[in-house]
Amino acid sequence: MTAPVRYPLRRDSRHKVIAGVCAGIARRYGLSRGGLRAAFVVSCVLPGPQFIAYLLLWIVIPEDDTY
Repeated sequence: MTAPVRYPLRRDSRHKVIAGVCAGIARRYGLSRGGLRAAFVVSCVLPGPQFIAYLLLWIVIPEDDTY
């Protein structure tokens, strides 16, 4: 049995909608891009720093330059 592929945490530049943060997190942890984006949008109606966290992740997570 082979080990699953572990991608580094990088913003996904090919499947991005805004900055590629959700797509990069989804790729890293093997989640659905659409599901993670939907969860983020739904979480935005709750009180909390979701937009600030997204902006910080946009700055902190490097962009994936490999295609």
